[in-house]
Amino acid sequence: MKKQFVNSLTKNGEQVDDTFAVKFKKPPVAYKGADKKGKWFELRLSDRTGEISAKYWGRDDHQTDRAYANIDRGDIVHVTGMVQEFPQGSGNFSFSVDPMKGGIRKCEQGEYAAEDFVAKSSKDTGQMLEDVRTMLSAVKNEHLRKVADAFLSDSAFMDIFSKAPAAMEYHQNYIGGLLEHTLNSMKIGSALCDIHKDLDRDLVITGTFIHDIGKIKELEVSGGVIDVTAEGMMIGHITKGYEMLTKKIEAISGFPEELKLKLQHIMISHHGKVEYGAVKQPQFPEALAIFYADDADAQIDLHLRLRREANTDDQWIWSNKIKGHIYLK
Repeated sequence: MKKQFVNSLTKNGEQVDDTFAVKFKKPPVAYKGADKKGKWFELRLSDRTGEISAKYWGRDDHQTDRAYANIDRGDIVHVTGMVQEFPQGSGNFSFSVDPMKGGIRKCEQGEYAAEDFVAKSSKDTGQMLEDVRTMLSAVKNEHLRKVADAFLSDSAFMDIFSKAPAAMEYHQNYIGGLLEHTLNSMKIGSALCDIHKDLDRDLVITGTFIHDIGKIKELEVSGGVIDVTAEGMMIGHITKGYEMLTKKIEAISGFPEELKLKLQHIMISHHGKVEYGAVKQPQFPEALAIFYADDADAQIDLHLRLRREANTDDQWIWSNKIKGHIYLK
């Protein structure tokens, strides 16, 4: 069982002897100086609590190259080394690995528990799926019901959708996170419809259900890390979601063209602004409601996690993820 987690390794000189997932690696580099022989390389390691760099200080070229070649992105590795804070007092920690005193070894299946590296939603998947289905069953518009049913009846889609993370590093970045985020967004959207009676509830509920479907193509759990797929890097979840949605709609006979355009617009505008990744800004109230429902859940989830994970007695932390402060008391 894993005992040392990234968020607890904050003491300079502390010994590290545990397993971590490899997020990426940087090629070996020769030491500077004519009198220095050998190479070193850097890994970015992670577990369910955070990330940290590890620097492997090789003693000769062949041994260092061999150690580097034996490790791939997504592998689980056992690291024996020491926590190093540099500069002193900066709070910037990494692992220092001297192969004469420790090392890095690739682990085999059975030597680790996957949940130590990629966390799972604390909420029950079956109950969340039931809640999503219940909300969609209340949609009265027959055309929107057919769109929802086209996804709900697609067992391959629903299997991936219920397990996928919502993000790589930010909100709901764990197994089942996409389903959790989608349900939360649907509930927020429904609450907005309770307040603003003129909103088309059927369109808002269906729109929040489909807004992030493209993430099943954008993200994957690979080994011990959440990673971006080639489709995610080259195309992105908005475009992939647009393709998936359009394909389902075109298989429905007699689907109204205006309603098709509204759903497509919801997909390409749910990031709100072009600078946030939207293709178009929301052009009608329901699209705006979906943007705010999506953004509210994502931002609140992130802020709550940053507060939970803050390892300090200070009243405030500053986070680069939100480019701002969070009050902890």
